[in-house]
Amino acid sequence: MISTKRIGLIALLIPVPVLLLIAARASDIIPVPLKQIIPVEQRQCAAKTASGLGWKMLRHGTGALPSASDRLTINYIGYLAASGEVFDQGEGASFTAGDVIDGFGEGLQMMPAGSIYRFCIPAALGYGARSVGPIPAGSDLVFQVERK
Repeated sequence: MISTKRIGLIALLIPVPVLLLIAARASDIIPVPLKQIIPVEQRQCAAKTASGLGWKMLRHGTGALPSASDRLTINYIGYLAASGEVFDQGEGASFTAGDVIDGFGEGLQMMPAGSIYRFCIPAALGYGARSVGPIPAGSDLVFQVERK
């Protein structure tokens, strides 16, 4: 068994250029925070509402559709339409459909319990010209939402 003192001594005996070769390359290091990128085919919606909200049903649900004042529990992933970069995600999030951006609220009211939808929200139904956290101004957004 090699003692800690012995390992330290061995490290001192290794020339600096060799230590630099042993060190990780920058490409080996995963940046924090981790930036997840959603593929292009999962940033598209099949249909549009009259307001311009894009949507695609990924799994059927059952039951009545919620109103803007109903409290809902959802799992979701939010990402930028242009790059696919994930900006938010949550499990068991609870709120009313009327308390979120217009496109998200409109989409939630289309979802019976147990369903999963993808919503493609144009900037006009999202944050518009405002920049919010990691979301640049004028961004189209995509959400995958599972209603519990």
